[in-house]
Amino acid sequence: MNNYRDIIIRPIITEKSMKLMEEDNKVTFEVAKGVNRTQVRQAVEKIFGVNVEKVNMVNTKPKAKRVGKYTGTTSPVHKAIVKIAAGQDINLFGE
Repeated sequence: MNNYRDIIIRPIITEKSMKLMEEDNKVTFEVAKGVNRTQVRQAVEKIFGVNVEKVNMVNTKPKAKRVGKYTGTTSPVHKAIVKIAAGQDINLFGE
């Protein structure tokens, strides 16, 4: 990857990720396929200006869904759960 913004696609905002954010100072991001922990760490530190303590990577498999008679699958997502150093935070909502 040639740009840090190509590595991190978007933050994932769910009830579970918000709970992790409040309790353990962890932020969840959707990241590009094929990136490793070191690349995610460098990208988060450069983009948001925080110190990263730990990075956990998760590959989610597509789930089968149906709407009426139509069936399909959700998109597979490559997630990174990033633990930020104590006393620092990432403002995802522009407050």
